[in-house]
Amino acid sequence: MSNLTKGLVLLVVILAIGGGLVFWKSKVGGHTGGAFNSISKEEVEMLIADVAKQNPMALKRLAEDAELRKQQLENLKQLLAFASQAQREGLGNEQPNRQELENIRSEVMAVNYDREMNADKGPMPPFGFITEDQIKQFWGEGEPPQQSFFASLKDKIGLGKRDNELAFNKFLDTKVTLLKASNPQMKDREISEDERTQAREFFAKVSIYEQEYREKAAAGQLPKEFQDKVNLQIKLQQAQFLARIFSEKLAERTKVTDEEVNKYIAENPEYNTSEKKAKAEEILARAKNGEDFSALANEFSEDPGNKGGADGKSRGGLYENVRIGQMVKPFEEAALALEPGQIAPGLVESDFGYHIIKLEKKGQTQETSGEQGATYDVRHILISTGFKDPTNPMGRETPVKVYVRQKIEEEREKKVIDEIVAKNNVQVPEDFTVPEVTDEQIQEMMKKQQQTMGMPDENEEAPPAKPASKPAAPKKEK
Repeated sequence: MSNLTKGLVLLVVILAIGGGLVFWKSKVGGHTGGAFNSISKEEVEMLIADVAKQNPMALKRLAEDAELRKQQLENLKQLLAFASQAQREGLGNEQPNRQELENIRSEVMAVNYDREMNADKGPMPPFGFITEDQIKQFWGEGEPPQQSFFASLKDKIGLGKRDNELAFNKFLDTKVTLLKASNPQMKDREISEDERTQAREFFAKVSIYEQEYREKAAAGQLPKEFQDKVNLQIKLQQAQFLARIFSEKLAERTKVTDEEVNKYIAENPEYNTSEKKAKAEEILARAKNGEDFSALANEFSEDPGNKGGADGKSRGGLYENVRIGQMVKPFEEAALALEPGQIAPGLVESDFGYHIIKLEKKGQTQETSGEQGATYDVRHILISTGFKDPTNPMGRETPVKVYVRQKIEEEREKKVIDEIVAKNNVQVPEDFTVPEVTDEQIQEMMKKQQQTMGMPDENEEAPPAKPASKPAAPKKEK
């Protein structure tokens, strides 16, 4: 299946998994124009009831971990705050966003109606019980069923099928526009006839079940609890969509410049690298005065790649057959500016630290395309400016500039999120009740997973063994 087709059907796949608490971070997924700034304890527990059906193990963990419940409520608060702010700034009224909010409403109704009405009919993919005849009738291609006066009048004056075609084109244009916007590689991609056919069938099925849902809801034939659950899922799915487009817009406001990183380092002595720079300057002077570069690299280099060559010994700082583009830009530019045997006159700084560089030779290598590509052999000594986060004893060293940039971004993101949550006065419950999970529920879930993977149930009788094949006749001795 192509990326475009996957994008068109992604939402129904997500929704088919079932409802549940929204797990979201800003570095992400009738309410059009409506309020997203609150969710009640009863609504959260309604979602939890779905989690119990889909994943009792997750529910058990949620019941046992108060901190996890608190974190999920905080994530939910951030989600609703971002959605509310997106509405404040008018993002929900812009096209194609406005149309996608309507698409989400239709898809949530249809998927939930499918699950509710066909729950006891056996396994089937989403919308699997909709027949070809129903689809043909939707497009006006088959024998029409009994219709209301208004629907019959629309068909007689030529608006029924035409309305559906216009609605489908709007649906497809919206999906394609959003997919291309989120994936630059798809920008110039044209939709194929096969993809259009799949999208057209999906749209028809959604529309058929949405219409059935609306008609039965209007006639009082659907339980209020079920309708409440559907409305809540519409709200949360629309909130995910609005929060995602708002977070993309917000990324520009939290971006950190190189100047800000350097200023922060200068103002915080714990990130100061002047002593390491002085050490690197001293080693550079010794190398330029004729000391053995390889020996200096083995003694002083903090480059992990210098340890453990093919013979288990240090490499003397040597990297052989380095292709263009393999090293970070400052390193490569300095190395290629040298002649074989030369040492770079000054320290070369990168995010990893201070480099002392000696070019050994320049060469050529055969590329997979068959063309010749430039390579070079280089020795270098690294004095690392890595920084280890004191709050994460298990973490690895990070280049100090990378660490500081992440630190500033996280502080800025937290400040912006707190401001948005406060501005939109988002209300979530302090806690919620998690229903008890029984061992039987967990065993039933594991059984379903085994069946999905085609594994036999250990409680079922194994099928009779197939008769062994006839043994091959022994070879005759010569």
